[in-house]
Amino acid sequence: MTEHEVITTDAGIEAALERAKLHDSEPRAQSVAHIPDLKLLIVGLSNGRRLVLPIEDIQGLGSATHSQIQNYELLGNGTGISFPDLDVDLYVPALIEGVYGNRRWMAQLGKKGGSAKTEAKRRAAKANGARGGRPRRTAVASA
Repeated sequence: MTEHEVITTDAGIEAALERAKLHDSEPRAQSVAHIPDLKLLIVGLSNGRRLVLPIEDIQGLGSATHSQIQNYELLGNGTGISFPDLDVDLYVPALIEGVYGNRRWMAQLGKKGGSAKTEAKRRAAKANGARGGRPRRTAVASA
C-alpha cells in the first residue's frame, strides 16, 4: 500500500450513511425542463415546488444548445444535475440557495448586474438621491 492510498472501512461507510440521512428531508430534483424561447431551466423538486432559473445565470449553460441541456442526468438521488455534453454539474441545494456557479462566476454576474445602465435604474437612483441618497447605517443598541 502506498502512502496516498485511502482505506475505506465499514465504520467509515456507516458514518457517511448517517451523515447522508441528515439531508433526507431536503428537496431533490425530480425533473429538468428547458424552455428555449424564454431561456429558462425549470427544475421540478421532490417537495412539489419548481425552480425557474435563467439559463444565462447558470455557469456553463449560457451558450448551450437545447439538445445539450435536454441531455441531463440526475445524480445522488436528485441532489445533483449533470449535463455530460457540457461537462457541467449542478448541486441542487446550492441552486435552491441561489448559487448558480463558483464564487468568481457569481462575482462576475453581480458586477454585470450592478453595472447595468437602464432607464429604470436611472429613475430609481434619481428618486433615491431626492430622498438624500443611500440610508446611513444606524448603530443597534445592545440590550
